[in-house]
Amino acid sequence: MRLTKSEPGDMTPATDILPDLKLNKKKDHLPKKKMIARDVSWLSFNARVLQEAADPTVPLRERIRFLGIFSNNLDEFFRVRVATLKRMLSFGKSAKVHLEENPDEILDEIQQIGIQQQREFDRIWKGIEEELRAEKIFIRTEKQLNKEQQKFVLSYFDEEVRTNIIPLMIESIQHFPFLRDKSIYLAVVLARQDNSVRQKFALIEIPTAILPRFILLPSKEGEHDIILLEDVVRFSLPNIFSYFGYDKFESHIIKVTRDAELDIDNDVATSLIHQLEKGIKDRRKGKPVRFVYDKDIDPLLLEYLMRRLGLSKKDNLIPGARIHNFKDFMDFPDAVFTNKQLHHRKTFIHPLFVNAPSVMHVIQQQDVMLHFPYHSFDTIIDLLREAAIDPNVTSIKITAYRLARNSKIMNALVNAVRNGKQVTVALELRARFNEEDNLRWKTRLEDEGVKVLIGIPGMKVHSKLCVIKKKIGTKIVQCGFVSTGNLNEKTARVYGDHCLLTANRNVMADVNRIFAYLEHPRHDIKFLETCTTLPVSPYSMRQFFLRLIDREIKNARHKKPARMILKMNSLSDPEMIAKLYEAAKEGVDIKMVIRGICCAYTENKKWKKDIQAVSIIDEYLEHARVFIFHNGGQERVFIASCDWMLRNLDHRVEAAVPIQDPVSKQELIDIMNIQLSGNVKARILDNDQKNEYKRDQSGKKIRSQIEIYKYLHEKQYPV
Repeated sequence: MRLTKSEPGDMTPATDILPDLKLNKKKDHLPKKKMIARDVSWLSFNARVLQEAADPTVPLRERIRFLGIFSNNLDEFFRVRVATLKRMLSFGKSAKVHLEENPDEILDEIQQIGIQQQREFDRIWKGIEEELRAEKIFIRTEKQLNKEQQKFVLSYFDEEVRTNIIPLMIESIQHFPFLRDKSIYLAVVLARQDNSVRQKFALIEIPTAILPRFILLPSKEGEHDIILLEDVVRFSLPNIFSYFGYDKFESHIIKVTRDAELDIDNDVATSLIHQLEKGIKDRRKGKPVRFVYDKDIDPLLLEYLMRRLGLSKKDNLIPGARIHNFKDFMDFPDAVFTNKQLHHRKTFIHPLFVNAPSVMHVIQQQDVMLHFPYHSFDTIIDLLREAAIDPNVTSIKITAYRLARNSKIMNALVNAVRNGKQVTVALELRARFNEEDNLRWKTRLEDEGVKVLIGIPGMKVHSKLCVIKKKIGTKIVQCGFVSTGNLNEKTARVYGDHCLLTANRNVMADVNRIFAYLEHPRHDIKFLETCTTLPVSPYSMRQFFLRLIDREIKNARHKKPARMILKMNSLSDPEMIAKLYEAAKEGVDIKMVIRGICCAYTENKKWKKDIQAVSIIDEYLEHARVFIFHNGGQERVFIASCDWMLRNLDHRVEAAVPIQDPVSKQELIDIMNIQLSGNVKARILDNDQKNEYKRDQSGKKIRSQIEIYKYLHEKQYPV
């Protein structure tokens, strides 16, 4: 049975929507050879990002951005995953039960792949530099400056840089200075041309957190000269060290990546806030897990640094080129490019909201599906602004995971409190690398009178939910949304997500039940047990999707049509993968769009049907989770906040929502079919992780993100 719509905003649940399920404590884990190692699969994903940087059809500015994304991804991978593997290695044999392979074997493979990818990265960057020069854009080193530029650099150093650096004579310091994780350092060899004094080593932190990494130099007409901040420092070394009597300098950029895991325990005697604050401080001194250095570095300097940092050859020593911390290149100056090179498709307001005086009024009449970044995120902000000033709105409840630095969402909620509304924000303080920002938001929101829920011990709140209550006379009406993406207006411009705006009574009732659980987590999960429409983690999500897959398996066994379309960021949960293997063995047609980690093999001679899986890397980051089941011809379509990973299904509060509105449902099906037909930016996920592009024999090129934009831009909606 399916949900049957009885009146606008009301859906009556059938008995099999969410069956009476209990948490499955026992997991049937697969033998290790049944799955691709998670970390190897992740490196394969980052190789796809590197492919975009190498693709000559991608605009030059975007190719540079993809190099920055690759670098930033890799930094986080070492901070989190490699750090975790090193921790597991210290546990010895007990670690093996938690990993697909031996930690030391994975670390060796990561080291080998990392060096190969670094070489490919350097090759791509060298080619991009040549293309920049062809466009009259030149990245000048300290040795390539004309007299006017030399004068400019010295002036810039004296006025902006000098007071922001502290040169350290590291051989004279008993305790080696602490090297920060996200910083780059200039390691300097000081000497004299006549060799009259012994050479010395010095270290300078490049102040990229304070000053821009890229400085535009005086240039000829029609040309753009750029110098990196570290090269400004390099050029000024004689001024910095002149009083030491040195006149010969060699300098090389180095960086250290540290363990970023926060040690958060469940000690009730210590508040989560204090644990987080301590964890953030300790993170800055985490154990080094990677050391990247200029491959041309002085051997004696390298040996000295390794000894003082306590590093060995097993500590992911990565020789690179002259430039490190390439993540800054995501902010490469736009001013040097033409408008054509910076062209982006503009987001647009969903047609149903273009001339609508009230967002809430539209939602009360019908469900609306927003597809970011094609549709503008402004509709969500307008909804909350409208709720903040509507005299009939009594309360707003919302979850928040990763917020924009100057969040318009949060500002709207602050205004709602000032207008007398009751506002509740479930703010996940442990969102990795956003902990400090979220702690600041907690303080500000509470100062304004917002009720802030700070999560559940041992479980992150990752669901994307909102419910707005409005009193009209004696009647209470509700509307809100369930989304796949963060409530972040900045990332919504580049993250591909779906958001269901709805006034459906059953959906809103379940959203209220989830908030009741978040407000009273010590009452165990009884509030989640009463959800009738939304599958939720950690209570029913896993079993719910397993049951839907079982239904497809049963249909396949009876020679009936059986198929699934699954879209996720990551697929690594052993139990879900085992069930997909079972379905493939029985002949279920399985098509998947997986952006990142895919631990599932997709081909097996024992299966009746191989799994078809692709990964799409393009201008927008594919972030949505969509699940479509044929269900005997009565298709079931869901969007969700979760991937099929152990952490999402068992250790986070997540929510999926069935899409019942016919227009929204067909939109999602059409969008998924467009993505599956794509053959320009889609890579095939095969057993060998080769990342081969999917190509159409007919020669017709389908770039799915462009086709989706056209589809949504031209779509007509019944009013």
